[in-house]
Amino acid sequence: MAYVIAEPCVNTKDTACVDVCPVDCIHPRKDEAAYATEKLLYIHPTECIDCGACVPVCPVTAIFALEDLPEKWAEYAAINADWYAKKG
Repeated sequence: MAYVIAEPCVNTKDTACVDVCPVDCIHPRKDEAAYATEKLLYIHPTECIDCGACVPVCPVTAIFALEDLPEKWAEYAAINADWYAKKG
């Protein structure tokens, strides 16, 4: 897992990160049914190529490299991975 979307994204779901991702690993997109019901966006833990393009465009500073993820939001690493595991 390279990057994690954390608590600042909750109920924001700005999709600037989706638009710049070169490998389409951030979901749900606005055109996906899950977008309406999810509270935040998620980065796929194995499809992310660690390019960092998403970090500077996030208007709420919700995206962190795993090693820089603040301890208070540590559970968001599992939250991101679990969302994709459920999509399986």
